Amino acid sequence: MHSTVMEVLEACAIRHGAQPALLDKQGGQWQTTSWQEYRDQVRATARAFIALGLQPRDGVSIIGGNSKRWFIANMAAIYAGGVPSGIYVTNSPEQCHYIADHSDSSIVVVDNADQLAKFEQVRDRLPKLKAIVLMHGESDDKQVVSWSALSELAARVDAAVLEQRIRDQKADDLCTLIYTSGTTSDPKGVMICHRNLTWTAATAEGSVKLLPGDRILSYLPLSHVAEQLVSMHLPMVSGSSVWFGEGLDQLGENLREVRPTHFLAVPRVWEKMQAKIVAAGAENPPLMRKIAAWARKQGLAGGYAEQQGRRKPLLYGLARRLVFSKVHAKLGLDACRMAITSTAPISKATLEFFLSLGIPVCEVYGMSECTGPTTLSLPWNYRTGSAGPPLVGSEIKAMPDGELCLRGPHVCLGYFKNEAATRETIDAEGWLHSGDIGVIDEDGKVRITDRKKEIIITAGGENIAPQLIEGRLTAIPVVAQAVAIGDRRKFMSALLTLDPERLPIETAAAGSDARDAVAAASCQRFLAHLQQQIDEVNKSLARVQTIKKFVILPSELSIEGGELTPTLKLKRRVVHQKYAAEIESMYA
Repeated sequence: MHSTVMEVLEACAIRHGAQPALLDKQGGQWQTTSWQEYRDQVRATARAFIALGLQPRDGVSIIGGNSKRWFIANMAAIYAGGVPSGIYVTNSPEQCHYIADHSDSSIVVVDNADQLAKFEQVRDRLPKLKAIVLMHGESDDKQVVSWSALSELAARVDAAVLEQRIRDQKADDLCTLIYTSGTTSDPKGVMICHRNLTWTAATAEGSVKLLPGDRILSYLPLSHVAEQLVSMHLPMVSGSSVWFGEGLDQLGENLREVRPTHFLAVPRVWEKMQAKIVAAGAENPPLMRKIAAWARKQGLAGGYAEQQGRRKPLLYGLARRLVFSKVHAKLGLDACRMAITSTAPISKATLEFFLSLGIPVCEVYGMSECTGPTTLSLPWNYRTGSAGPPLVGSEIKAMPDGELCLRGPHVCLGYFKNEAATRETIDAEGWLHSGDIGVIDEDGKVRITDRKKEIIITAGGENIAPQLIEGRLTAIPVVAQAVAIGDRRKFMSALLTLDPERLPIETAAAGSDARDAVAAASCQRFLAHLQQQIDEVNKSLARVQTIKKFVILPSELSIEGGELTPTLKLKRRVVHQKYAAEIESMYA
């Protein structure tokens, strides 16, 4: 196993030099960069960064969409001894300033003029900033360097200077900073060392069995450790190719073009895909709907039979030929050997929906502080609702209060410039206290039940896990999102958003003429129809967990609205503040 990130890329360029490494769209056509070309461009860009004044351990902040140049900038910063950190493209100028300043960035790499404008507003408060590199476009600003100018800058630095920077780095040296999404406070810079990345990538790759020629679609924010590990570091171990998506809006089209062999999606993406499939199915003729319903019964039974080591139903193969294969092709998942969900909890209903279509979605549990994955559920060793066993070579244990603690070569060095938070999170024995509540079964598989800090304590002193309730509520077809409310309250209530694609079907079933969420929220027929479905959910919950009242919000929770992080995690504090009036109305 290689000890530094540079050693991994160098070895990959030797083994797979002419094979495709990175593919991005230019003028509507996929353009290929080989592993050898990728490695050479990283080295040239690293020399250019040195020419711009980058010193060892200086920060390099990167903001932009998923692209070849993002990868090159990140790897070049590491080669030159710098410490890269990604910034979400949705961040405000002040949020950009916080990360660039906190990370001691002397170079900032921006995607385009829009991202450049954010730093133009705050750069006078970045005293360590020496240059801004513009990935796309040109600028007359003397401090801004275009991407095309980097080759000339690289020529000014002798290759021996770069070689010395590479040799000076060791396995336990700081390699990159991953900033947490800051759902409750300012983002913390998680210090990831070379060994964290190389060990985790090699260990995970050995489990998921990536091969040269396999295809990864990179579309989730590269500021997040999960996307960096899956699309940047795993392929360097295996020699697989990375295809850069064109954004969430074009995910469906990109999936069909790329046909990835391994596909990572956050729960909200899986939920959106589920909603589209259900809406499309509702438009089919009655006979096709009956066939689809029969096939899904076969699929669900077959999926659970496989998990339990039993034979699948006799007609499972027919269901696959008639229905599953067509759905897989339409989704672009017909070549996918491993479908993955991570970064946030996913409902059992969504997992079972895809299982019923012959797509076992494997849960991976992890966090930035352990370089991404801590547990890994695999297609040939999975249980629906379980996140699988810990990575081989790592440890996991549950504390008396249910909090999971993790230990191994994937655990980070701590938090940058924050020793107090480091001591609070990583104890003297090297155990990382995750803040997540979970159980470990007799097979060593982990099931996450909630966030320790998100446990609701009612006025009656009951401890309630909101994610369990929210998962049941979002299993109602028309409910897109649910937020359980009840901390220090007499009973549980919920804020709900409605799925616009499913809404016409549900309003028709209710005998309502409402056509949008606002109208539905004031239509007594629709509310009664929805209440019936919530009553059914309540039957599956303990009495103290049952939802007594609910409010329908006018639109879905979103990144733009401030309620979701860029990786689509719920910002509970923001939701509570933004919808305080709606919450109070349920307890008036």
